Amino acid sequence: MARRRFFVPEVRRGVAELAGTDAEHLVRVLRAEVGEVYEICDNRDVYLAEIETARKSLVAFRCHEKLPAPEPEATLVLVPALFKFDRFEWLIEKATELNVARIQPFDAARTERGLEEAAHKRSSRWARIALEASQQSRRNRLPVIEPVATLAGVLAIEANVRLLLDEDVAAESIPRCVPERRSASDTVALLLGPEGGWDPEERAKAVAAGWAPVSLGKTVLRAETAAVAGLAVVKALWSGL
Repeated sequence: MARRRFFVPEVRRGVAELAGTDAEHLVRVLRAEVGEVYEICDNRDVYLAEIETARKSLVAFRCHEKLPAPEPEATLVLVPALFKFDRFEWLIEKATELNVARIQPFDAARTERGLEEAAHKRSSRWARIALEASQQSRRNRLPVIEPVATLAGVLAIEANVRLLLDEDVAAESIPRCVPERRSASDTVALLLGPEGGWDPEERAKAVAAGWAPVSLGKTVLRAETAAVAGLAVVKALWSGL
């Protein structure tokens, strides 16, 4: 059984600490005790560490060894239009589990009014969701969740593979739109429209900017379902490199 993994603010001279609600959760909910061994991560390296102090307000770890780094993977960037927050937060969780490196939301023409302004107040909540999903899925780096951008801003995102998830079933499948020679050094960006589908003018702008429209099949998917399906296909295509 894999050990639990926790992110810590820093590891200094072989020592790391968790305080506040994170420490309380570890002690009161998970019943962590002195002498138990966990994996801890400073958002860069992963260590095998033993608990030296376990109080509600503070958990202190002593590192035993640094664990081997995982094999490099392609960098996945998810670029979703904002949609209702309950489903958007589910998407953040699942995209994190699929090892997305960056989530860049944007305000689309068909985004529900008021979501962009409200998103600014959600940043800490979204970061918490990503943290918990990263610990559960045993990542060694947290995803970056960017502030909401404009369509023009996200269309300029740099990636050597840029895919627009399209409800048009005539669009090509993802495998037909990615290079035959793929590398772990690739950056793959997926552009996701809003709940109401792409505004024709915005879709045309994206295509003109070099984003390749791709279809996930004949059924119409919810935005969050399409994103997860697209990410899973891309991850499978780049796996084992």
